[in-house]
Amino acid sequence: MDEVNVVVAHSERVTLRVGDVFLKVDADQARIDAEVEAMGLAPVPTPEILWRKPPVLALAALAGTTLGRLGGPSAGSPEAWAAAGAAIRKLHDAPLPPRLGRARRSIAALAAELDEECEWLVTNGILPADLVTRNRQIAEGALRPWTPAFTHGDLQIAHVFTDGDEVTGIIDWSEAGQGDALYDLATFTLGHEEHLADVIAGYGTDVDLGVIQAWWSLRSLLGVRWLTEHGFDPSAPGCEVDVLRARM
Repeated sequence: MDEVNVVVAHSERVTLRVGDVFLKVDADQARIDAEVEAMGLAPVPTPEILWRKPPVLALAALAGTTLGRLGGPSAGSPEAWAAAGAAIRKLHDAPLPPRLGRARRSIAALAAELDEECEWLVTNGILPADLVTRNRQIAEGALRPWTPAFTHGDLQIAHVFTDGDEVTGIIDWSEAGQGDALYDLATFTLGHEEHLADVIAGYGTDVDLGVIQAWWSLRSLLGVRWLTEHGFDPSAPGCEVDVLRARM
């Protein structure tokens, strides 16, 4: 061991890699509690918990590599993406966890938050009004009743590890809980629409593509301000702003 790598860092939490150990430091103990609980319930591979001493959670590194990241290419094969789809379906078919997940907010609450963020984007000149309006219209497709499933809640492709065509683990479970299964699928394929068919093939059942597209718009509209305020760039190539532009 000769260095400490910063995996992600912002005002809410920091993740460090030290050798084969990930150290997660979180100011909100409830998020750590939710992560530990969800990993214990999830029927898919998760990192081994080495120890926890609030506010730090130590996890063993997973074998393999992530499928990619938002804004970057994916080196994963179609079979690897399909394997991820199968793992996601296994999670969604599991008994419901006791917690309500991030995407389990009421339709009214989501609509109110969406209106607020769209107004902020236009009023502050962050995005063109026609781009926001078009994506706001598409996002309405996600604002409908759904059957709760066991969801990860933040299923970015950077959170899924594969070795060859096998899923070796899924990380970052602090947003897990009861939620909309299609939100997970949309988050996983955000910015990588070319792999959606592979994921659905592995998932093994028909899904409403319109709702997935609606979640792409909704998640991106809601994410721009948070990302900007936490030192990330949603306008980087392939990221949230490009996702919104693709809907035009």
